[in-house]
Amino acid sequence: MKVLALIDSSHYAVSVCDHGAWAANALSAPVELLHILERHRSDARIAADRSGRLGINTRETLLAQIVALDEQRNRLAHESGRHLLDEAAARVRQGGIEGITQRLVHGTLIDNLREHERDAALVVLGKEGEGAGDAGSHLGSNLERVVRGSHRPVLVTSHTFHPIRRFLLAFDGGASTGRAIEFLVNHSLLNDAGGHLLMVGEGTESQRYHLEDATARLHASGLSVSHHLRAGDPDDVIPQAVKELEANLLVMGAFGHSRIRNLMVGSTTTTLLATSTVPLLIVR
Repeated sequence: MKVLALIDSSHYAVSVCDHGAWAANALSAPVELLHILERHRSDARIAADRSGRLGINTRETLLAQIVALDEQRNRLAHESGRHLLDEAAARVRQGGIEGITQRLVHGTLIDNLREHERDAALVVLGKEGEGAGDAGSHLGSNLERVVRGSHRPVLVTSHTFHPIRRFLLAFDGGASTGRAIEFLVNHSLLNDAGGHLLMVGEGTESQRYHLEDATARLHASGLSVSHHLRAGDPDDVIPQAVKELEANLLVMGAFGHSRIRNLMVGSTTTTLLATSTVPLLIVR
């Protein structure tokens, strides 16, 4: 079991290292730092597309220069990636973790995630990547794809790490929030934090039963939690509760059977991730 931390050169990299070290300490697990050199369309192909009207000698010379430039760029990217991983390892080591593995790989984020998360208890990544605002950004634009595609809980970090002393679990009684409860029961990630379970609903008998049952399961595992049932729109109620209850972490399922589903797979996903000042632990 390990903590898998996805590292890039964005301003979230330090936060990913700090959250990764915190999680590794809580889980008594090592950390694997993963930096991915993604493949891009070859400059040589672009040059070929634009050189159709050039003479054969000119075209061959141009393509040779582009290939050489591409090779140089790849070498520099590799060296930069190694340096980035060394810095990340030093930061995680400052957090008290000695079991650190560094991985520099080529390919796509999603394909490498599937391979490297197999023996992970948790995946950690930043809210935004090094190309934030660019359709091809490394982590930012792929964040929802990571949450959808990962088979492990995903910790989406805030800009700066703060000690996790209190968490809020947005609970809707669905399968994925049930798995969030199961994760907290079976792992020691939040054993030192107090918690709140929040259900947004009208207070039906079924809702109260599921909420009280989940609270009892967490109590039985040694977690200190209280539960709340509030009416309203989850898009408004959950952020308000995070602030009111002074939660340092929001825990939620990636999918559900109520309006909470919209927080991860609907139109409010980008808004929630962009405006939240606390990290999110997403369990699918």
